[in-house]
Amino acid sequence: MNDPVLWTTVLVLGPLVGALVALEGRSWMIRLGLALGAGASLWGSAGLWGSVARTGPIRHLLGGWGAPLGIELHADGLSVAMLAVTAVVGTGVSLYSTSYFGHPARLLTRHTLHTSPAQRGARFFAPLWLLLWTALNGIYLSGDLFNLYVTLEILGLSAAAIVTLAVTSQATAAGMRYLIVSLVGSLLFLAGVALLYTTYGTLSVAGLAAISPSGTLPAVALAAMTVGLAVKTALFPFHGWLPPAHASAPAPASALLSGLVVKGSFYVILRLWVDVYGGGTRLGLLMLGLLGATAILWGSILALRQVSLKRLVAYSTVAQLGYLFVMFPLLVPEAGEWSEAAWGGGLYHALSHAVAKAAMFLAAGSITYAVARDALPSMTGLVHRLPVSFFAFGVAGLSLAGLPPSGGFVAKWLMLRSAAASGQWGWALVIAAGGILTVGYVLLVLRYGLGRSEPGSTFRTVPRRMEWTALGLALLAVLMGIWPTEILALLGGDGSAPLGMMHR
Repeated sequence: MNDPVLWTTVLVLGPLVGALVALEGRSWMIRLGLALGAGASLWGSAGLWGSVARTGPIRHLLGGWGAPLGIELHADGLSVAMLAVTAVVGTGVSLYSTSYFGHPARLLTRHTLHTSPAQRGARFFAPLWLLLWTALNGIYLSGDLFNLYVTLEILGLSAAAIVTLAVTSQATAAGMRYLIVSLVGSLLFLAGVALLYTTYGTLSVAGLAAISPSGTLPAVALAAMTVGLAVKTALFPFHGWLPPAHASAPAPASALLSGLVVKGSFYVILRLWVDVYGGGTRLGLLMLGLLGATAILWGSILALRQVSLKRLVAYSTVAQLGYLFVMFPLLVPEAGEWSEAAWGGGLYHALSHAVAKAAMFLAAGSITYAVARDALPSMTGLVHRLPVSFFAFGVAGLSLAGLPPSGGFVAKWLMLRSAAASGQWGWALVIAAGGILTVGYVLLVLRYGLGRSEPGSTFRTVPRRMEWTALGLALLAVLMGIWPTEILALLGGDGSAPLGMMHR
């Protein structure tokens, strides 16, 4: 049972089969589909983790077909870690969704599917989410650029559809905007892929890394692909679509979009810059870092100005994504030596952010579920009736702020250490300022919750599963700060540089 091909097959086919099962629409079929997707992803990611930890990176050509016709699967420490966090967060969101959209016994039958927006959400969330899950797993296992394009397209289409499940005019507009932005980003990415194929005749990530692309056309290709993927990732200044989309979607969808979906396109950016282009140019790394730093400050300031809970958390996502790009200039300082601390810190932030942000959005969903409103003043005094949800929100927020003990602390500490070691104090100041601003908007929410005024008469009891799922993910973000060694070792492998860096 140590065959990595088995694990990769389970990871891709498990959620896909689950989506087909859930599409039938009966309540027990929806639950069965979610169970299939979660079980396959947890089992497959655990098995692949063990295989990579024992034998190192895995490369497999499906059906024995080589480049350029074959589908190449690749798994290393980074992809396995992303698969694992997707499995854990996805399982939590799946559990949460079965209560959020209504008790399964009261879900619609096929004869009454279209009577209310809430019932349509209950009917279609599971198959769309499982299709999205399939795409994410496919991205992390793809070893060539064309298959990355295909899986990115599936990811964008299913994510845009999930946004519209709230069935409001705002959600429909936000979903359509998301779809258009995603398609534009995909076209730019495909243009870059075509340029690389025209120049080198291969789209294999390992093959391109060995070639070490250079020259005008490869540089144009990298620029086009980076812009297209940055649009999908909502990197400043391409972030305008994210807050309305993530805030308008149902709470389980918001948790997926902010915690997991944006990581798919970021993962491809990372593979391009580090693996294929060997770190790119110093100017390019600096530009990515500047955009990331601006995102940290701008997103945090806008989060502080919000009166809507979900929009506050959505702008927090814009800010937190900035740290992933501040990592780039820290990876290869001017001295030219690879920074393992920056690599480990940036990737650990991606993992801990996925867990903490999902917990924060689920907790926010429980709060808005209780009062049927999203305005912060409507939550005054609510902490006394929803202590678990507010505690989960606070714990997740403090992890995002980088306070110990939490995964966010480990990530930001490693990035700060890298900045200090290379004398790049400007990046260190931005990272520290972002943490302070994060504490500010987390405390803003808690201040309303701890207010003396009693909440209004409208109050709906929140199912325990919803509250405890959010708390479980928040506590996991803390545990990631207490036991980070094994994950960091997996991300760093044997301490060697990634593929492309070996050819610099």
